Amino acid sequence: MSGLLNKNVLLTGCCGGMGRAMVKAFAEQKANIWACDINISDDFAEFVSQISQNNGVTIETFSVNLTDYDAVKNMVMKIRSNKRPVDVLINNAGILKEALLQMSSMDMARQLFEVNFFAVFYLTQLVSKLMIRQPQGGSIINMSSMAALDGVEGETLYGASKAAVYSMTKSLAKELGHYNIRANCLAPGITQTPLIKDMSEDVLQKDQNNTYLNRLGKPEEIADAAVFLASDASRYITGQIIRVDGGRN
Repeated sequence: MSGLLNKNVLLTGCCGGMGRAMVKAFAEQKANIWACDINISDDFAEFVSQISQNNGVTIETFSVNLTDYDAVKNMVMKIRSNKRPVDVLINNAGILKEALLQMSSMDMARQLFEVNFFAVFYLTQLVSKLMIRQPQGGSIINMSSMAALDGVEGETLYGASKAAVYSMTKSLAKELGHYNIRANCLAPGITQTPLIKDMSEDVLQKDQNNTYLNRLGKPEEIADAAVFLASDASRYITGQIIRVDGGRN
């Protein structure tokens, strides 16, 4: 994929299934990475070290709770002090909580929006200020969900939080386009990551049957879509939401 050699990528939610796949995919495209998650495990640190060596890139990790706004601001200040541009921001971190509307609490609503929307909003606000000063602009990639587009029983709050991300992204594309900053969303279907570990086999089978390709997604397939949106291959694409869901009935 063109246009990622020596680019610098800030990725949140790096330790999850999609996050790890993105670290690997971007490193293989020779991009340097700031990898952020709430807890950087020894296992992930070892994974990062190996990926970095194998591909000759720099990967720096940050253990940050994205709902701690002071900590997020400090992280961005440290990144800025490196004197390297942030070419790509990928807001991948998120949480999934399921409950029917009548069983959904205000605490659940606040938690979902705090992590899935407000944290995304704040980090994007900080990083876009850096991108605006860069003549080359940048690419912002936000993770939405097919639940935001189709609606999913039991995911009223989750889908709403992800729909907010998409709406914000559309506005960002209009606000930032004249700075050569692109903003797009990915909307994955159910993907084989630890997030689905509590889903029943019946639910997973039903979702698989509802895809045109008759299978669940793989983290690597989401990562490939993110690489595309980050690269020069998508240089005339902004304000879009790209479904990566195998087709859905």
